[in-house]
Amino acid sequence: MQDSPGRDRTRRLIKAITIPATLALSVALVSGCGSRDSDPVSNAKSCVDTSKDTIKVGSLHSLTGTMAISEVTVANSTKLAVDQINAAGGVLGKKIELVLEDGASDPKTFAEKAEKLISSDCVAAVFGGWTSSSRKAMKPKFENLNSLLYYPVQYEGLEDSKNIFYTGATTNQQIVPALDYLKQKGITSLYLVGSDYVFPQTANREIKAYAKANGIEIKGEDLAPLGSTDFSTIVNKVRNSKAGAVFNTLNGDSNVAFFREYANAGLKAADMPVVSVSIAEEEVAGIGVQNIVGQLTAWNYYQTVDTPVNKKFVADYKAAFGQEKPTSDPMEAAYASVFLWKNTVEKAKSFAVADIQAAADGVSFEAPEGTVTIDGANHHITKTARIGEIRSDGLIYTVWDSGKAVTPDPYLKSYEWAAGLK
Repeated sequence: MQDSPGRDRTRRLIKAITIPATLALSVALVSGCGSRDSDPVSNAKSCVDTSKDTIKVGSLHSLTGTMAISEVTVANSTKLAVDQINAAGGVLGKKIELVLEDGASDPKTFAEKAEKLISSDCVAAVFGGWTSSSRKAMKPKFENLNSLLYYPVQYEGLEDSKNIFYTGATTNQQIVPALDYLKQKGITSLYLVGSDYVFPQTANREIKAYAKANGIEIKGEDLAPLGSTDFSTIVNKVRNSKAGAVFNTLNGDSNVAFFREYANAGLKAADMPVVSVSIAEEEVAGIGVQNIVGQLTAWNYYQTVDTPVNKKFVADYKAAFGQEKPTSDPMEAAYASVFLWKNTVEKAKSFAVADIQAAADGVSFEAPEGTVTIDGANHHITKTARIGEIRSDGLIYTVWDSGKAVTPDPYLKSYEWAAGLK
């Protein structure tokens, strides 16, 4: 059978980095809602070796499977940060040794590889994950084994952990600003489309709570299994709903199928705009810009952010991985994660988990998106909210931003309409 454009693109992406043998794909995902965690107590003894002139860290992303279209570039930017830090002398005089693993788009595999990295490879920290299901599968491993995960992707909030640093956006830094933007534009009804796992499930509960409090009608809701490629029925329902806009929480290559079907149905951004929270520059090319031009995204970073720091980041990334390769929000957050870890280690003068946790509050990095700072109370970071429009050159341009970095509020404590969410 001839490969689809999405599969062919995924194969090309995987060539950008060296990967281990392909792992079996399973997309059976655990589901659930976020919740506040009591501080876990772990007596696990670290096997991190600080006696040598190198220090190991792990990179754990989906290099195969339905999420590879998004995650390969995140692994790339993690490597770029490590290479740059090593070129500048390393961390506390030690060069970083990057141990690469493939989560294979499967939460169970993510958990298994996380345990391997912590217990067998003896890494000082792990940079990885994309879906909330992968994060939730890994979370007990990091807590029970007392290690650190730097998670670089926007997520549904309602969670914190002493063993995780959340360097992507939480709800009040992405979903809420997107809803505020749509409301300001006069949108009074929404149709919700997403993948059927933790993030879209919880995000939709948050969106519906916001809508109820702000006079926005939810015309319908459909969640498709992750990796779904048939959206004809869903798109037909969306079209018939006559909603003012679509809020899209699809992930991975399902976005390719959805937007192609959306365009085939004659639906255009001018008539029924779609705001997406998991589509970045890398996915635009896979979808086909002609199928998504004019549509909206909500992130904290775009390749087109016009600052000297970002221009250097874009140039460095393209020099390392190809001039045709775009940069995107998750990969920028992953890049920043490595430097935030480095800066925290240097502040603590230690690679020990407890020392890093104690030193983390207030640690900053001049990231391509702008200055980001760790909140030591919840291990999230400040981020500038940005609404972007996809244009004909395949890039995303900011049409609105928050003007300053937004303080993370993962439990939405500052919003009355969120009081009932758990």
